[in-house]
Amino acid sequence: MAETQNRAAPINIRARSTQRNLIDKAAAMLNKNRSDFMLEAACREAENVLLDQRLFLVDDNAWQAFETLIDAPVKDNHALRKLLHDKAPWEK
Repeated sequence: MAETQNRAAPINIRARSTQRNLIDKAAAMLNKNRSDFMLEAACREAENVLLDQRLFLVDDNAWQAFETLIDAPVKDNHALRKLLHDKAPWEK
């Protein structure tokens, strides 16, 4: 996240002093201030939560497009075939 961008939406949070001290210590290790550290951590966790969704609601057109792609024959992909048949580096 660019630190030069103007931030106009305040977020307030109360924490125990032990929690604040822990956050400050971790932020300092990364040469960040508390706000930047907390905002980046919160955004990263929010992205993980959203990406972990297992139920997606789509309209009929989107569902039909999805089914068309899923039902299409698989195209031969030489690079993928090679990757799947090669041993992992730690197995060589």
